[in-house]
Amino acid sequence: MAILKCGARQLDLSSTQVMGILNVTPDSFSDGGQLYSNQSLSIDHALRHAEQMVAEGAAVIDIGGESTRPGAEPVSLQEEMDRVLPVLERLSAQVDVVTSIDTSSPELMRAAASLGAGILNDVRALGREGALDAAVSSGLPVCVMHMQGSPATMQRAPSYADVVAEVQDFLAQQIARCVEAGIERTQLIVDPGFGFGKTLEHNLQLLNRLDRLLELGVPVLSGTSRKSMIGNLLDREPDQRLAGGLATVALAVERGARIIRVHDVAAAVDCVRMTEAVLREKA
Repeated sequence: MAILKCGARQLDLSSTQVMGILNVTPDSFSDGGQLYSNQSLSIDHALRHAEQMVAEGAAVIDIGGESTRPGAEPVSLQEEMDRVLPVLERLSAQVDVVTSIDTSSPELMRAAASLGAGILNDVRALGREGALDAAVSSGLPVCVMHMQGSPATMQRAPSYADVVAEVQDFLAQQIARCVEAGIERTQLIVDPGFGFGKTLEHNLQLLNRLDRLLELGVPVLSGTSRKSMIGNLLDREPDQRLAGGLATVALAVERGARIIRVHDVAAAVDCVRMTEAVLREKA
């Protein structure tokens, strides 16, 4: 469980690692596409942003070409590939870092694997036709996430009898499905999907009991950065949610998360290191 084989690179999960978010979309909820509104400049902007996050301590760069914010509409496959693949190609060639591709499209999974991607990160848990086969053939680690509904509908009155148990059961089923298809269990990651078909109360319950997911026997990824659970509780806009987000990072690390997905890498790396230092003394 400690080492993920990410194509030509490896990711050491004996301690918690930070994954930096690289949105190459014009409609990201957190930045409104400010860096990527001009297509001719987007690749250079993305590369500089990725280099900065690696310098700040990111062990993984997660590239996404489709916004999955609440109410988001899907983009065409060609548009998603046009956004992601040129950035991935440059990044793989110029920066020594594990790259993750945030996609549900099997065609993009295959193309990204051929260009040096290290992880497949799918918010739809390989639910699209052909996605599971593409993931198997890639040989890459896969992160499967829980989501109730779809990005377009997920925040329309989400409901659970027991959110922690239902998320855990869903992820257990996805692990079994992936293993049966031929993905090694040691190459799987799970994500509870904070903000994906959950109310504020659901999100708080999941974070408070995140250690329950450790029972699944695979690394847990936590992604709360700038999300509405922070904004709704603290009445903060996305660019004002860092302090609240760092509190969720510390709690996730304490509860056993091994990958923390964030926008603000430098602050998150400090938070992770400080939290782990305290936990070592506790032991």
